[in-house]
Amino acid sequence: MIAYVTVGADDIARAKEFYSAILPALGYALEEGPAGLSYTLPAKPGRLAAQPDYYVKPPFDGRPASAGNGSMVAFEARSQNQVRKLHAAALAAGGSDEGQPGFRASYGPRFYVGYLRDPHGNKIALFSSNPDEPGRDG
Repeated sequence: MIAYVTVGADDIARAKEFYSAILPALGYALEEGPAGLSYTLPAKPGRLAAQPDYYVKPPFDGRPASAGNGSMVAFEARSQNQVRKLHAAALAAGGSDEGQPGFRASYGPRFYVGYLRDPHGNKIALFSSNPDEPGRDG
């Protein structure tokens, strides 16, 4: 199980605007500290913590933040409509489009996804595979 994901950011205020446009709608709470942003999910009964956490921080080595080539983090939305809304909100909050929400021929018939880059170039996917919604062929 993945415990947490960390992405680098040189401009924490821009990163906060972008991630706060999408992550709270997916259940994440924000904690800000001197080391950056921590987005966490609420703990479930009987568990110490929900996972994975998502951290946005300046690089520890002090060099400029850069996006990993081929790296991507995917967040699951509840519905296709939520994917569309959050994709639009992320663009309005400083993100850039990497692929409008929709079905992709190379993925399963229910995998509805939109792709973005955060203000620092990190690639983000927002997807829904809700079985109660129409699929690609229906």
